[in-house]
Amino acid sequence: MVNKIMERIPADRVALVPQDSYYKDNSHLPLEGRQQMNFDHPDSLEFDLLVKHIRQLKKGKPVEQPIYSYLTCTRANETITVAPREIIILEGILIYTHLPLIREIDIKVFVDADSDDRLGRVIERDMMERGRDVKTVLERYEKTVKPMHLQFIEPSKRYADIIIPQGGMNEVAVSLLLNTIEKKLNL
Repeated sequence: MVNKIMERIPADRVALVPQDSYYKDNSHLPLEGRQQMNFDHPDSLEFDLLVKHIRQLKKGKPVEQPIYSYLTCTRANETITVAPREIIILEGILIYTHLPLIREIDIKVFVDADSDDRLGRVIERDMMERGRDVKTVLERYEKTVKPMHLQFIEPSKRYADIIIPQGGMNEVAVSLLLNTIEKKLNL
């Protein structure tokens, strides 16, 4: 859904801040330990830094966004400079699990997806991007992804102003969000 929105908004008017960039650095752990991390638990994120960066962007100041690698489960030494923009899109499945962050978000959108669709995306992503086999992906899904969704993500949608069913395939919802953003930007 975010990609569809980003395609239609001029790049110089919007900043994208992905939650995934703010996973804690785990370079102090051996690789095997890092690969066993539960990335679907809110404790895996450095929320204080994310909140600080959102506040800085809202004040018109650039931030140095971390770069996180799922292959090594560590942060790179380099960062990405994110310039402040009129619209800041914060994306991530755990962003509504941290109250100080919730308070910084003007319009809270929860993109709801069917459990089968979520599983399919996890399988595709973990195999294509993270080099995992099907058995490993399914074990991880049952052991951490699904329970964490039920414990943290599903309940967090109560903070949403808008809940969008059908994931990013809901064209009506995409159009409504785009209209709201375009109106704010006077496009």
